[in-house]
Amino acid sequence: MAIKEWVKLNDGQSVPLERALASFDQFVLHEREGDMEEVSARIDSVAQSIRLEQPDIADATPRQKARLIATYLCRHGLTGIADSSEYRNLQNNFIGLALNSEGRAALPLISVGIFCSVAKRFNLIAQPCTFPFHVYAIVMAPHDQALDGRPLEHDSPPEIMYMDPFRSEGEVFRNDLEAQLRTMGLSHGHYEILLGVSSTAEMVRRTARNIIESIQTTRNIHDLRTSSELPYPEADGALYGALWALLLLPDENESLFERARYQPYLMDHLEKQFLFDVQLVEMYMLPQFLGSQHSTQLLEALQVIRIGDSMPKQVKRRTSNASKSVQFKVGQVFRHKRYNYQGVITGWDVECAAGEPWMSQMGVDRLSRGRHQSFYHALVEDKSVRYVAEENIVDTEMEVGVNLMRLAGRHFKRWDETSKTFISNIKDEYPDD
Repeated sequence: MAIKEWVKLNDGQSVPLERALASFDQFVLHEREGDMEEVSARIDSVAQSIRLEQPDIADATPRQKARLIATYLCRHGLTGIADSSEYRNLQNNFIGLALNSEGRAALPLISVGIFCSVAKRFNLIAQPCTFPFHVYAIVMAPHDQALDGRPLEHDSPPEIMYMDPFRSEGEVFRNDLEAQLRTMGLSHGHYEILLGVSSTAEMVRRTARNIIESIQTTRNIHDLRTSSELPYPEADGALYGALWALLLLPDENESLFERARYQPYLMDHLEKQFLFDVQLVEMYMLPQFLGSQHSTQLLEALQVIRIGDSMPKQVKRRTSNASKSVQFKVGQVFRHKRYNYQGVITGWDVECAAGEPWMSQMGVDRLSRGRHQSFYHALVEDKSVRYVAEENIVDTEMEVGVNLMRLAGRHFKRWDETSKTFISNIKDEYPDD
């Protein structure tokens, strides 16, 4: 659904700002609140709370409405960031998370997105501004009315004001914004564009770039080995969504070659973690590169994935005497006896099926039960894939960790609370598990 919203934008169709931004949340939800419908419902709820708190807001002037809305959002922690040292935290890029967060967790762009979406519920015209590096909101009075409610001449230009809901509930004056642009070395000829209304597509692109910068910054700060170590939301899903956005909504000044640089990264994520999205790439991305060398590369990559997916899998049943000795099943969660990590079983062999060099390196024959015991393919909470001897697997009823739950969600149908196992979606390979 997220991809379809961005495709609509690229086709020139109108998509509400809240839905365009909430599309990013779809890539990191993992059963948490915050899909597009829930984001809209939450904004409706916020607007209703403002009406209850300010029963006369319907009669207020456009300037008064803007300030009342910004004040409420700021006071209730729906805009801004509580701790400036956490500015680049990944979670601050998602409107659904900001609306459901217990604290202030919204970058300027997301703060403006929330402000504009709430303002719309009060028939107030508010849109993001094109200003570089920091997103402001532009509030417009109706064509026949001034911001203070006075009637205007029919041919008068609409009055506008600027707001910065990320920092405060007050008005930002154009002279101050122009002064900032001068400090940046920008000429007066650029002011009208940079102080004008930004498109929703541009807000999506800026959000995608912010997500990528957050991931890169967090990795540098914490010297992380893998993105699974990043705090929620998961970096892989966030990056995957950002890549889709940049590929589907190209900047008009961006060449096909420049846009195609994102393609290998998206295909790498697709092949490793999002195989179910192959059809989406064929439907929505491939047409954008048709007739270029990039479409040939994309077709080849898709063909490799398709061939691998269509290869017949070896069926492993539990009907033979040997297979009946396999103690654990696909979908069971376990703890490693020696290293204490948590994992989930994704497959098994009656005995070690690795090559001699691997068995020698891993000391398989030094295990108490050696190579002639069952071995299990396992997905581990650190995102690694392991091959574990049965004697090292400890059945556990401990709570499944957040990282493993997110990761397993891509490989299994669902988590079954009753049996405390993940329900297998590879019954063609392991029909008895």
